[in-house]
Amino acid sequence: MRLLVLGGTEFAGRAVVEAALGRGWEVTVLNRGRHTPLPGVRALTGDRTAPGGLTALEQGEWDAVVDTWSAAPRPVHEAARLLRGRAGRYVYVSSCSVYTWAPPAGYAEDAPVVEGAAPDAGQSDYARDKRGGELAAVDAFGAEDSVLVRAGLILGPYENVGRLPWWLGRMARGGPVLAPGPLELPLQYVDVRDLAEWILGAVEQELSGPFNLMSPQGHATMGELLEACAGVTGSGAELRWTDPEIVLGAGIEPWVQLPVWVPPGTDMHDALHSADVSRAVASGLSCRPVEETVADTWSWLRSVGGTAPHRKERAVKGLDPEVEAKVLAGTGGVSDTTP
Repeated sequence: MRLLVLGGTEFAGRAVVEAALGRGWEVTVLNRGRHTPLPGVRALTGDRTAPGGLTALEQGEWDAVVDTWSAAPRPVHEAARLLRGRAGRYVYVSSCSVYTWAPPAGYAEDAPVVEGAAPDAGQSDYARDKRGGELAAVDAFGAEDSVLVRAGLILGPYENVGRLPWWLGRMARGGPVLAPGPLELPLQYVDVRDLAEWILGAVEQELSGPFNLMSPQGHATMGELLEACAGVTGSGAELRWTDPEIVLGAGIEPWVQLPVWVPPGTDMHDALHSADVSRAVASGLSCRPVEETVADTWSWLRSVGGTAPHRKERAVKGLDPEVEAKVLAGTGGVSDTTP
């Protein structure tokens, strides 16, 4: 297989490249040249936001293109139109954020999507940008030759968003840790390597259309995730499980100040941790244990000195230590790790 990855050096794009090389595929990447490409790829340089930035792609043919672009839809539209007729399939890594807020628990790929998006639009908000990217892929390649990967929470090695790395860093500091409950809260996420393998499988199977791409609900719980983080760091961190009402009452922002976590019984939990993923599972999605994702991310994090790279356009995640200490001092917390 001949694969073109637009990007290919960070997080999801990097995982796709690694997986494709592991399958013996011929891989070409196009990016701005700010990061060293993986050995074994054909590296092209181009800035999609600049005039003439796609010149390097004016020649060549590929079986599939994988595009992880997360800003204005216009660069997706321009790349897809340029590659139309010279690539067999266009895989756009989108987001479950494209659904009209707030999708109900159990929402599938036919749930309503945001309005006001356009394939050739400039940058707007994240949901409309991602929906515009979807429209751009379909406009150029048609519904039968495009794959819309509506990913949810993505975790794993090389994460540059700051969720799992923050939790691992917090556990590594040790001491009492504010653990937002309930312990058995079901989570949905996908290891970036499982995402990559599914994408390549979708190309091989010639799949098309949208797919909610994350683990089945309850593949892991908040307790299993944080216990794995505490265990792998070996710091002796003590999880203090705290009721959601206390966490929210302290003014702590779910998802951002306490990454991954959103309170149960809310629109946020329905939207972020309750999607119907049966279509992806039926087409080959396989999810590794949370302990493996955590251990491998910790190993990578230590290999880069303990500080993960961070995409400048994404909000900084994590809870201020003083806020954490104040909440724990006021509640006493619950250190028991059983439901």
